[in-house]
Amino acid sequence: MTGFLTLCVSVCVSLQTLPTTQYELEIVAQDMKGRDVGLTGTATATITITDKNDHAPEFTHSLFQANVDEGSTGVAVNLTVDDRDDPATGAWRAIYSIINGDPTQNFEIQTNPDNNEGMLSVVKPLDYESVVFHTLLIKVENEDPLVPDVGYGSSSTATVHITVLDVNEGPVFFPDPLQVTKMENIPLGSFVALLNATDPDVLQSQSIRFAVLRDPANWLSVNPVRGTVNTSANLDRESPYVHDNKYTAIFMATDNGNRPASGTGTLVIHLEDYNDNAPYVHPSVVRVCEDTKDSVVIVGGRDRDIHPNAGPFKIELGKQPGLEKTWKVSRVNNTHAQIMLLQSMKRANYQLPLVVTDSGLPPLSNSTEIKVQVCTCKKNRMDCSSAGSVRSNLMMLLLLLHLLLISTGLGQNMRSFNLRRLYSDF
Repeated sequence: MTGFLTLCVSVCVSLQTLPTTQYELEIVAQDMKGRDVGLTGTATATITITDKNDHAPEFTHSLFQANVDEGSTGVAVNLTVDDRDDPATGAWRAIYSIINGDPTQNFEIQTNPDNNEGMLSVVKPLDYESVVFHTLLIKVENEDPLVPDVGYGSSSTATVHITVLDVNEGPVFFPDPLQVTKMENIPLGSFVALLNATDPDVLQSQSIRFAVLRDPANWLSVNPVRGTVNTSANLDRESPYVHDNKYTAIFMATDNGNRPASGTGTLVIHLEDYNDNAPYVHPSVVRVCEDTKDSVVIVGGRDRDIHPNAGPFKIELGKQPGLEKTWKVSRVNNTHAQIMLLQSMKRANYQLPLVVTDSGLPPLSNSTEIKVQVCTCKKNRMDCSSAGSVRSNLMMLLLLLHLLLISTGLGQNMRSFNLRRLYSDF
């Protein structure tokens, strides 16, 4: 048999007025309709009274005030509320929201889980010169809904006055970055750019001075008052400090306020190419076969400049007489030429004079030499060891000659004989 326990309460029970939220009742059950001859049994019933959200949270003050430095972020003020519901429950935990006064969303509120306070923070820096005073209307609610016969009253809203304090701000460059285009190798002292920086503290009368903060190649100078940037060295597009034809420098502007403030700006110089680099031949060492029918090699022109100051290249023999009887240079395309051996030569190393010219206006030419190794070619194999041995043997003979001259005393009268230069020719 099952029995039901019904608890009847004749008055409204307030959880806050009860001495405890848990009660234990001893229950006696007797059969035989309660006659003395019947059997009895006892049991204990535990009754726990749980809280309902029947108290709306109320601000402890209708007005909160705070001062905030312009340009700063963080907690500005802690909002406090009272709630008579059971702590650490959804009926007690507060949710704060800004219902008016924050059109640009500079503020936000988070609930402190330890004390239920609302932490009003600045999340976007405020500007004294734009708005000095901010008035916010804040609403507080509970996580759990209120019981039907209880509502949120005027005490569930509060006003917050935020006063923005003026702080000396650093000058601001505009535009940033500043981009200009200049030809490399312009004369020293040439004008490059005019820096423009303004002081956000428009309510203060402050002056600005300019300085170079980062100039990797030390090419630039700046007038500290006017902000004019001029060259103090040659601009070189081929410099390792130039990337993708752009040179970048950083400048600083500082005001004269109480506790001076600074700002930085970037100058990007797009460098146009000037034909200031002569072309050269690559590779500098080639190999040909001593048999004239297989003696053809390809060389190319290279230039540190770019179009139109680079290719097409013209590669031709040097002006030494007689070269055309042994060698022939013919064009392959805009950048390469073919070198052909016209007659058989002994296996050795030869210095072949060439002249390479670029397409700049005016064009630049470079008289250079490449080393040609004449080798033996048999069955698709090239043997250049004999060329190297000839060179080694000649150098050994020169060394023995030098030692002989010194030992006989004749070397004292041959100071003008430059052996180092002679060795280098091999």
